[in-house]
Amino acid sequence: MTKMAIMGYGVVGGGVHDIVKKNADTIREKIGEELEVKYILDIRDFDNHPDKHLFVKDADIIANDSEVTLVTEAMGGATFAYEYTKKMLMAGKSVVTSNKELVSKKGTELFRLAEENGVSYMFEASVGGGIPIIRPLVNCLAANHIQSIYGIMNGTTNYILTKMFKENQSFEDALSDAQKLGYAEADPTADVEGYDTMRKISILTSLASGNELDDDKIPREGITKITAEDVACAESMNSGVKLIGYSKVEDGKITARVCPMIIPEDCPLYSVEDVFNAILVNGDMVGDVMMYGRGAGKEATASAIVGDLMDVVRHKGKFDKNFSWEGEKNNVFFNPEDEENVFFVRCDASKDEVIKVFGNVEFTEGFEGAFVTEKMTEKAFSEKVEALGGVLSKIRVYK
Repeated sequence: MTKMAIMGYGVVGGGVHDIVKKNADTIREKIGEELEVKYILDIRDFDNHPDKHLFVKDADIIANDSEVTLVTEAMGGATFAYEYTKKMLMAGKSVVTSNKELVSKKGTELFRLAEENGVSYMFEASVGGGIPIIRPLVNCLAANHIQSIYGIMNGTTNYILTKMFKENQSFEDALSDAQKLGYAEADPTADVEGYDTMRKISILTSLASGNELDDDKIPREGITKITAEDVACAESMNSGVKLIGYSKVEDGKITARVCPMIIPEDCPLYSVEDVFNAILVNGDMVGDVMMYGRGAGKEATASAIVGDLMDVVRHKGKFDKNFSWEGEKNNVFFNPEDEENVFFVRCDASKDEVIKVFGNVEFTEGFEGAFVTEKMTEKAFSEKVEALGGVLSKIRVYK
C-alpha cells in the first residue's frame, strides 16, 4: 500500500480525494497496490466532513511521517506551495502538482531537489488540465525535434472570444457572461491579460527544449483590446481570433510569445470553441499533432493528477530526467524584436498613406483602413506603426 497526502482541499484537492476513493478498485488493479489518503492539509475546519479525521493544519506532520511517500500539492500560488513542496521533496516524498505558477517559476530548483532525494516531481495537470500533453511531449514525441508549439491554453479567454465571434458580443458583455457561469474569476486578470497562458507556454517550451525559460522573457499581450470590429474583420477573412501561447525554433534559437492571433479556418485551432483548449505541436518527423479537450475543471484536472500519482507508484525511487529541464543555456533564446510575423492592422489612415509606410499589403474588403502586412520583424513593424499613426488595432496572423 502507498500512503499519500493532499495539500490544499479546494476544487482540485477535493477532486483528487474523490477519485482516489471512488476509483480505488481500478487504481489498485492498474498499479498493483492500494493508494490511500492518510492526510489532508488545510487551514480551514471540516468538522462535518465524513473524513474529518484526515485533516491536519501542520505540514510537518506530513513531512515527518515516513509512511507517507507521495504528496499532491493543490494549494496554488508560489509562496506556501513552494515552501511545502521543498519540505516534502527534502523529506524523500514525491510530489504531484497542477500548479503552473510554481512549476514555471521554480521548476528547475524543484527538479534538482527531487533528483537529489531520489523522488519524482510530476506536473501533467499544470498545462492542459485534463488534456494529456506532458507525457506525449516527452515520451511519444521524444524522437522528434520540436519545431513549434501553438496552443489555446485558457478556457476563459476562448469562451469570451467565441461569444464575440458567434454572438457579436462586446468583450465586456462576454466577460460578464463568463463570470456569471463561473468560467472567469471576479478578478479575471490572470486569464484575460495572458498570465495563465504565459506560464503554460513557459513550461512546455522549457520541457521541449531542455532549457529553462523565465516567464519574464516571454512577451505577453491579453485580449482586453480586441474589439467587435476586429472580430468582424477576421470573419470576413474566413478566420477567427484566439489567444495563443506559442514557441518556435528559428535559426536554431527559441522564441516564445503570448498574444491574440488571427487564425485561418484551415488551421486546426480555428474550430476550438467555448471553454475547450487545444495544443498543436509540430515535430520534424511526425509533423502536426494536436491534443484537444477541456483544459480545466475539477474532474479533468484531478484526473491528470491521479494519473501522475499512479505513474509515480509504478516507478518508485526513480527520478525521470525526461520530466525536467537543465536550466538556461547561453544564446538559446531569440531576441523578440528580431522575430518575424505577419500583422493585421486597423487604422484611420488612407490607402495611400498605408502603402507609403508599409509597402505591399493586402487590404481587407469592406473594412476601410484594415489590412494585412507582409512578414516583417517585430522591430520593423513597431517602427512602421509609429510612422503611420492612427492605429486602432494590431493583431498577429498565424502563418
